[in-house]
Amino acid sequence: QVHLVESGGALVQPGGSLRLSCEASGNTFGMDIMAWYRQAPGKQRELVASAHSGGDANYLDTVKGRFTISRNTAQKTVDLQMNRLKPEDTAVYYCNAFIESGWVRREGSDWGQGTQVTVSS
Repeated sequence: QVHLVESGGALVQPGGSLRLSCEASGNTFGMDIMAWYRQAPGKQRELVASAHSGGDANYLDTVKGRFTISRNTAQKTVDLQMNRLKPEDTAVYYCNAFIESGWVRREGSDWGQGTQVTVSS
């Protein structure tokens, strides 16, 4: 079983920066992808960024050029550096990981509390 713990969420002003961190523990053998999702109030959860073991990274169009995902395979962590934050980035952010048996967190399962990011003046 894999356990994911997010941290780093906060209240920040528009244009500000924030860095989220996620640490994976447990049976992480074959962890190919680490990713960040977010869910804003009243909206569906969406994939924000993903980092693949081969080095590739993918981003939601609305965060390209502002967010950077980085992972440390040895430490089993993934960070999300968020710059030039906008009010529409306000959401609960969740970490996820793809291991040999599939995604650790799946639709319909409990994703936990995540970490709250609020962008407001």
